[in-house]
Amino acid sequence: MFAYKKFAVVAVVTLAGLAGQAHAEDKVVAKVGDIEILQSELDLAVANLDPQLAQLPEDQKKVAALSSAIDVKLFVSKAKAEQLDATEDYKTRMQYLADRELHNAYFRKHIVDTVTPEEVKARYETEIAGLPKQEEVHARHILVATEDEAKEVIAALDNGGDFAALAKEKSSDSNKDEGGDLGFFSRGRMVPEFEEAAFGLEPGSYTKTPVQTQFGFHVIKTEEKRDVPPPPLEEVEQQVRQLVMREKYLSQLEAAKKDAKIEIEDEALRKGYEEVNQQQQ
Repeated sequence: MFAYKKFAVVAVVTLAGLAGQAHAEDKVVAKVGDIEILQSELDLAVANLDPQLAQLPEDQKKVAALSSAIDVKLFVSKAKAEQLDATEDYKTRMQYLADRELHNAYFRKHIVDTVTPEEVKARYETEIAGLPKQEEVHARHILVATEDEAKEVIAALDNGGDFAALAKEKSSDSNKDEGGDLGFFSRGRMVPEFEEAAFGLEPGSYTKTPVQTQFGFHVIKTEEKRDVPPPPLEEVEQQVRQLVMREKYLSQLEAAKKDAKIEIEDEALRKGYEEVNQQQQ
């Protein structure tokens, strides 16, 4: 588990990194009337399938992508016959898409393709490798609705009752059939009251008084504790790479802004733009 929050989620600009790959021989894979569907178009369609279809096996993904491409081409000829490609709305949309693709191409050339393994390793060494070990606790719990019920559970434990068996019998939580087992977790994963109790117990001991949270009343048992070292580079390489790319992107973006004269006529939009850019710095 990668719990170092600074790198767990990195808001990198998401761009079409798979798009724009050149084909030595861009063969025709299908025709809809006189309109050709090229291999490069099929590859783009595969790369841009919606998340559900993207989970299909490779051969099925190609079929789904081809079906989608054919559907598009069926209406392309009709749209051209109606001269919809001559409307101002169409031209505006095409200009927007063209600008986005140029942005993506620049991003791939000057950001993605420039990140070296040495940069990623160096950033890992300075930001992650030297972090202290993180404490984790393996705990179980029994969740009940009232304090009196929790006290009854504690009394049963005091009389030698088995925690896992009592969890299966008494707990209202969804993990009751696993004996209330929560596995290992680090700080920040549970609500504060629960976390404080679980980390405050010695391994093998349970809470002698009910622990109240927003979910009800808990009886908590700590099974064991461990110190987990920072994750190895292999586990977080892509996350660190994204961080390096994000910083390169923001650096180049800031330089481009300084070289450009940006004028925003609407005052509310201008203030909003300035606030967003201040947050990025």
